Amino acid sequence: MARGFYMLANGDTSLGHKCIGISVAGGFFVLMPTFIYHRWKDRKVADYMLTDEALKRMKAYNESKNTEKQ
Repeated sequence: MARGFYMLANGDTSLGHKCIGISVAGGFFVLMPTFIYHRWKDRKVADYMLTDEALKRMKAYNESKNTEKQ
């Protein structure tokens, strides 16, 4: 990406735009999935889903907060 901006500054705009575009696409299609996999590899997806059990826990938590305020 830095080389693309360097080329833009020196007048080679078409090649500069191509270098920037390739680096952005590479970051999006290679680095981003790698980062997402690394952050989610040891987590359970069920912990983030709205199931009946999770809704009951949220309701109980909200009710306990309301009783503490009174």
